[in-house]
Amino acid sequence: MGLPALHPTVIRAAYLVASILFILGIRQLSSPRSARRGNLTAGAGMLLALIVTLLDRQILSYELIFAAVVLGSAVGAISARRVAMTDMPQMVALFNGSGGGAAALVSTLEFVHLSRVSPAVPLDSGISILLGALIGAISFTGSIIAWGKLQGVMFEGAVTYPGQKVVNSLLLLAIIALFVLVLTGTGGMPAFVAFLGCCALLGVLAVVPIGGGDMPVVISLLNSFTGLATAATGFALHNTVLIISGTLVGASGTLLTILMCKAMNRPITNVLFGAFGSGAAAGAAGGRAADLAGKSVREVSVEDTATLLAYAENVIVVPGYGLAVAQAQHTVRELADLLKARHVSVKYAIHPVAGRMPGHMNVLLAEANVPYEELFDLDQINSEFERADVALVVGANDVVNPAARTDTSSPIYGMPILDADKAKHIVILKRSMKPGFAGIENELFYDDKAMMLFGDAKDSLAKLVSAVKSM
Repeated sequence: MGLPALHPTVIRAAYLVASILFILGIRQLSSPRSARRGNLTAGAGMLLALIVTLLDRQILSYELIFAAVVLGSAVGAISARRVAMTDMPQMVALFNGSGGGAAALVSTLEFVHLSRVSPAVPLDSGISILLGALIGAISFTGSIIAWGKLQGVMFEGAVTYPGQKVVNSLLLLAIIALFVLVLTGTGGMPAFVAFLGCCALLGVLAVVPIGGGDMPVVISLLNSFTGLATAATGFALHNTVLIISGTLVGASGTLLTILMCKAMNRPITNVLFGAFGSGAAAGAAGGRAADLAGKSVREVSVEDTATLLAYAENVIVVPGYGLAVAQAQHTVRELADLLKARHVSVKYAIHPVAGRMPGHMNVLLAEANVPYEELFDLDQINSEFERADVALVVGANDVVNPAARTDTSSPIYGMPILDADKAKHIVILKRSMKPGFAGIENELFYDDKAMMLFGDAKDSLAKLVSAVKSM
């Protein structure tokens, strides 16, 4: 049995409050210190919008909706607690896909509803419905492929084939033709189903050629797509809060994509169409590969590294994705605490793309209770490397490669990097000499000041902790 509908003025006021909470929540997400509060603020806005929407619409069964809310909340809570920090980008990809799929589904249901009234849906509603279905379907299937590449359930590299651009172009033309057929009412439901299928296929074919290293950028872009699909659905349903929230997500996802591309010094077109990480790209080692071929790296023992760290005055830790994979954030904080107890200054240098997505390293280190005051981004920390006694590079690779500054033939040339090579001593914790996702040799490893401590990052850091304790 339905509940009484709210007055339109109350609904509009509640939607306004919910929108303000969304904006405040996004604002608070800009800092690790306030990010938790930002999530709660935005969540409160979503809860308010959900309650008001349910009271605004003619609901057939509140029992089913309540059951769905309970089930969805349980799945979300369990997933959030069980997903490891290293798998957070995969979870974001699945969330993006869920949002896009939901937008496409709602658009489909609205089309079915309107087509029962008339074969030709109204022009304004039809455009909104088709755009919601188009963008939502692409976001759904594209996000599933992104998740598969990051999770390792499918080939992580760029997959290309002859005639790929021709196939994608023909598919795009088919989508446009079906769009027109559905909008004019001449295609009906079969044309809409074909349209939806082609959109979903385009999402797959658009993401498959992109290498796993670029998946974080793709996820950010698909996040903006999901927002746009939600906004389009809001126009179709004449729902203000969907329009506002979708626009906010679309804008923030777009800005995040731009920032990530800027951090890698690569245009979005290169990410989407450059097949970075494919066999050809991975084999490009830059113009100085021959110069490094005859050089050897200098290994260092745990004991010597511990001595170097314990008697330093300034240490800058450079965490990378290798630290996340090894789940070594707690151990690196323990080592830092020991050094600080010996009056050593310890700071963390965070590159925007050091993890799988911006802020990944910040959240990872915050999970280990690393003080926010010790985390510095690239622009803040680079000038301090010259005064650092030791740069401790833990699992980072391309983000500290000096080739980005000097080698014009390198695929990472021009990418802003952390100036670890300017420290007095450089200690690099790494499993092996395997290159990063750019597939090129790291000049830093062969620097005269650099020392390699090979092994699992967590195990090596634990040994350093023991060695420093014994001093």
